[in-house]
Amino acid sequence: MAKGTNVGLSSLSSHVGSVLVGLSWVSPAGDGDADVSVLLLAANGKVRGDGDFYFYNNPAAADGSVQLLGKTPTENGDEDRISFDLTAVPPGVARIVVAASRYGGRNFGELADVEVTLADGTGERLLRFAVEDADTVSAIIFGELYRRGGEWKFRAVGQGYDSGLAGLATDFGVDIEDDAEDGEGTPDDERDTARNAPAGQAAADAHSSANASGTRTGTGTGTGTGTGTGKETGDGAAQAGGPDPRTAPSRVPPPRAPGGTVPPAVPTTRPRTAKKKVTLPRADRKALAENESWRPSRLVPVPTLKSDRDREVRATSVLLSVMAQVPEFGRRLTAAFGAPAGRMETYTEVVLPHGETPRRPDGVIRVERAGKLWTALVETKTNGSALKPDQVQAYMDIAARRGYEAVITVSNDVALEGSPLVDVKIDGRRKHRVALRHLSWAEVTYQAQMLIRHEGVGDRAHAWLLQELLHYLQHENSGCHGFQNMGAAWVPVRNGINDETLCEGDPRALDVVESWERLVRQLCLSLGGELGQKVLPVHRAKRGADPAARRNRLADGLCREGRLQAEFRIDGAPGILALNADLRTGKLRTSIEIPAPEQGYPLSRAKRLLRRLAEAPADLHVETLLEGGAGGPRGTLERLRPEPADMLPKGDTGVTGFRLSLFKSMGNSRGNAESGFIRSVDNAVHRFYTSVVVHLDQP
Repeated sequence: MAKGTNVGLSSLSSHVGSVLVGLSWVSPAGDGDADVSVLLLAANGKVRGDGDFYFYNNPAAADGSVQLLGKTPTENGDEDRISFDLTAVPPGVARIVVAASRYGGRNFGELADVEVTLADGTGERLLRFAVEDADTVSAIIFGELYRRGGEWKFRAVGQGYDSGLAGLATDFGVDIEDDAEDGEGTPDDERDTARNAPAGQAAADAHSSANASGTRTGTGTGTGTGTGTGKETGDGAAQAGGPDPRTAPSRVPPPRAPGGTVPPAVPTTRPRTAKKKVTLPRADRKALAENESWRPSRLVPVPTLKSDRDREVRATSVLLSVMAQVPEFGRRLTAAFGAPAGRMETYTEVVLPHGETPRRPDGVIRVERAGKLWTALVETKTNGSALKPDQVQAYMDIAARRGYEAVITVSNDVALEGSPLVDVKIDGRRKHRVALRHLSWAEVTYQAQMLIRHEGVGDRAHAWLLQELLHYLQHENSGCHGFQNMGAAWVPVRNGINDETLCEGDPRALDVVESWERLVRQLCLSLGGELGQKVLPVHRAKRGADPAARRNRLADGLCREGRLQAEFRIDGAPGILALNADLRTGKLRTSIEIPAPEQGYPLSRAKRLLRRLAEAPADLHVETLLEGGAGGPRGTLERLRPEPADMLPKGDTGVTGFRLSLFKSMGNSRGNAESGFIRSVDNAVHRFYTSVVVHLDQP
């Protein structure tokens, strides 16, 4: 789409009762980020109330019409996704504005390939709009959904704001808490604290001190100009008063800490909507058992499982039952698949007719909303069992004939963009389309960890059920441990690299590259679940590049250099975490580059870094980075601690930063055994983060 154009959704698809909007961008430096927001507007161009403003502290509508799903890893970085149930949007809402904003003085001109896409309920992408003139604005309205003639339409807007999230929200009638009356602004770290707060722990505290007279001129849609006692004139003018919320230090307040005291109530017509969430305690309570041989009782016993079939049946039943009983968890797993927010019921071992041989999918998910049903068939695999194409094809055919919306596969494998786990044939003559989606057991574990350890759920019973599910998934006998095999090509490729007999174009090298990418994506999930932070792979490739061509280039590089490489972007980390697996030397290298402090003498900077690394391993390698890219002094912490001056170059060459690295021997076997390659990579990344990165200065 071009800027300013519009299109009716019903002309693009017959499945637009629910749609999925994605906002994406690329950062050349690998550290760009922005926050998504949604505003529901009445016919006058203003929100009906502050509750119509959805953002990082108010991510979902109670009626299911809007839900911010957060970031999803993609081929070139990540994409922020928003689920809209257009059938549930209140009649009083005429327009839905989709926007994003940057923080900490950053702007969209620093990003590339800024765009919005929209997909229908089956997941098929319907439209794309690229914002070409982002320039120096700190907030952008990407587009808007609006009603016209009984149908929903989409307009490509691309309008920028210099005043950020506060200015954008204020122009649409949302009151943002103003810190100006306290005589001080909002520091960047406080703004980041609010931005990174667990979704749902707090909603916007919409409080304004506006009573004084003032004048302002709006720059966004539906603004006006006025003077006097805080009233404005113009099309859809908002109330104003006191300092301009778009230029004064304004913010949405950070969430209240769990268990913290509640400050004295401020007289306001807008009540606080913060809700305390239940999470697991930081430390286990002292057990009442007489000794360690007493094992606590469990809702779902695991040691009795004997066969893969038993594991599949048990895993399916446990997962689906918890999804139905814990709405937050069930919604989180199905929203990205186009499921509406509604009453969920789940079933196992359902017999469905299919020719002469009835089929029995492992499970069925059914969601009811406003009398309409959304149904997905579920096929699960555990341990190393692979999905069977004929099975999945049969379920796709059954779903199409019966009018079901999706087929969901769950296994230990990880799906890659442009490389489906199962190829199925779609009958183009059928009007009804079925979406085929995949979940890794690692992603299921990640979502459970985020809810019960970091973000919280509605009550203790839900937290306990999720804890039991997590215990089951992580038990060694469950068979739900995620990606755990580098494939049959691993040993031949490793031997070919050592013997220098592996040639470019060898298909086995491509198999290893795909397995490596699956392992990297799983590492992002496992580390992110433990930290409660977004961990995303960094792909330094141009957006829109063919994934197959990119993997072929990486495979040729593996044949030439004998190395597998990956980079991770972790919220709150001072730099990009790099991982290098050298198959020639059998060494794993984890590293991070951090900038040198701008203030202080060179020696004081070096001493400060060593103090921060007081608890880091003695074998940590420290390399000084110099202006012009030249290599500087290097050594281990053990040698540098008594002589910090050894970190400084001779002469007047400026120090730009430091590279910190840990080396570890990598496992050889392709499986997930203690001595295997996968386990060694996982241990290396976790050890580096917990022993090095956590001690560094935050950005």
